Amino acid sequence: MTSSAPSADLKTTPLHALHRALGAKMVPFAGYDMPVQYPAGILAEHLHTRAAVGLFDVSHMGQLRLSGANPARALETLVPADIVSLAPMRQRYTQFTDENGGILDDLMVTNAGDHLFLVVNADCKDADLAHLKAKLPAGVTMTPLPDQALLALQGPKAAAVLARFAPEAAAMTFMSAATLTLDGVACFVTRSGYTGEDGYEISIPAEKVEAFARRLLDQPEVKPIGLGARDSLRLEAGLCLYGHDIDTTTSPVEADLVWSIGKRRRAEGGFPGAARIQRELKEGTGRKRVGILPEGRAPVRDGTELIAGGRAIGKVTSGGFGPSLGGPVAMGYVETGMAKIGQSLEAMVRGKALPARVAALPFVKTNYYRG
Repeated sequence: MTSSAPSADLKTTPLHALHRALGAKMVPFAGYDMPVQYPAGILAEHLHTRAAVGLFDVSHMGQLRLSGANPARALETLVPADIVSLAPMRQRYTQFTDENGGILDDLMVTNAGDHLFLVVNADCKDADLAHLKAKLPAGVTMTPLPDQALLALQGPKAAAVLARFAPEAAAMTFMSAATLTLDGVACFVTRSGYTGEDGYEISIPAEKVEAFARRLLDQPEVKPIGLGARDSLRLEAGLCLYGHDIDTTTSPVEADLVWSIGKRRRAEGGFPGAARIQRELKEGTGRKRVGILPEGRAPVRDGTELIAGGRAIGKVTSGGFGPSLGGPVAMGYVETGMAKIGQSLEAMVRGKALPARVAALPFVKTNYYRG
């Protein structure tokens, strides 16, 4: 199953020709022509990643480097995470916040020793670059890395696969980083991902990525995985999707991302929207992001209204079928008083009130390797 050539206004990643050769169904996503699934289909791709190893092309994401005079201190003026104490070759999740405490984007930050390495969302990368350019002090240099591709190798057998190319990959722990030589190519690798499974993200020169991707796909455990399964995997893992579960109307506290706000930062502030976020940390919020398990088989999509006691109490922000659970799963925001695990509610689907309940996140146990 292949698509026709992408329209002229869509960008392509360095693996575009490989996706087409593998029979991918291509769709527009974040301005790119991207594979939503391969011939095996989303269900099979999802379950294969949970059981073995999936290879994802995430080269549409934004990669950039911050260097110069104390880039960690400079970045702390824009995010609520503790970046200054981030040890060399360690990674941290955080968000760019605005002056109202809303979320401009979420991102991964790695202390690469002499610089910070950032990965931002594809939809937001142009705005993020402009934001950084406007806000960073003169002594800090921002360098976009458009000539780097990005692969995600995810699943319980990912370490065994990558160790065939670089044995030291197996010793890496969750949220650590290393420069590894993979098939003769120097790559910047983190043990991370967005599926809830063990795995790696591999930053590799664009001109080398297709050859290495083919080498990975030659491994018996590895299959290519598209955006469809990437979405169902992250949903089962309870992970936010920017533009759906988090955006400028949601704060990190409402989004249940308090764990990502450094303790020192909670006390000191010094980032955009700190006053609101500090207040919410102290006093609580009127709503909270929660997991939602609908009863029955009908999926509950984003935008679906949630009701309890005959009144609206929230809205679904991500929803679909959870292949690992064998049924529908969703996330959304509900009034804080309705956020208790097990709380009964109803989802309004095509005019019908379908029973559901608030559930703990993640829906599927995460398998990060912590050593």
